[in-house]
Amino acid sequence: MVAPATDTLPMSGAFAEDAEAQAAFAGAQRFLAWRRRLLPVLAVAAILVLWEIAVPLLGIKPFIAPAPSAVAKVLVAKSGMLLSNLLPTAIEAVLGFLLGNAAAILIAIAFVWKRTLEEAFFPVAVMVNTIPVVAKAPILVLLLGNGMEPKIAIAALICFFPTLVNMTRGLRDVSPQQLELMRILSASPREVFVKLRLKNALPYLFSALKIAASTAVIGAIVGEWIGATKGIGALIIQATYNFDSPLLYATIVVGSVFSATFFGVISWAEHRFLKWNVRAA
Repeated sequence: MVAPATDTLPMSGAFAEDAEAQAAFAGAQRFLAWRRRLLPVLAVAAILVLWEIAVPLLGIKPFIAPAPSAVAKVLVAKSGMLLSNLLPTAIEAVLGFLLGNAAAILIAIAFVWKRTLEEAFFPVAVMVNTIPVVAKAPILVLLLGNGMEPKIAIAALICFFPTLVNMTRGLRDVSPQQLELMRILSASPREVFVKLRLKNALPYLFSALKIAASTAVIGAIVGEWIGATKGIGALIIQATYNFDSPLLYATIVVGSVFSATFFGVISWAEHRFLKWNVRAA
């Protein structure tokens, strides 16, 4: 006799419940993703509306705090000038970001390879990092001239220390069990470094790069305060001396948007290249 196929009904029901649970979970994740995107937008919109209302209501002078509508008019009317000044600042920030982080990564590798180097030179790096950026800028202008070089150097210096600290910690923060397993598998020093230490350091590195993406722009802008004729920093100084508050605020908005975009690019790269890392999800 053929046995009745009664066992298939609970099984199909279990599959259906599992599919419904997965669909509900996916829907909840989409809701949370949109919530994370929309809440900051709504918060910024609320702040701008309150600001727009408060300026005429409280009688705030336009040269102190112009209304967002006045800043928006300047952004539209002087967009060409703002973008032309953004270009040198962006170049300085990106080149400083690349230079500072590349130097930090190489030095971190040297520190992990030779502990004596870290003991000798890490205090020097700490001392250089404690010097304020506004104090470094005039010295670098005297050393490198009044072109883009000192601005790139300032952006590189301001990126350097966080990446050095994070990269050194990431390369060294490997469990003894993982090292022992690599030795049991007869892994070469190069394989231990690439497959264990470097992979372990990538989340630490990207955390530092996201910080550096913002600070590089700050470094480039501060560098332009010393003797520059073009760039976001130079435009901020000119607008301040001319009491042109709408232009000043518009310049700050342009610089902030570029900094946020730079940060977003690094965050995208983190999600793209660290899919295996749950913390980056």
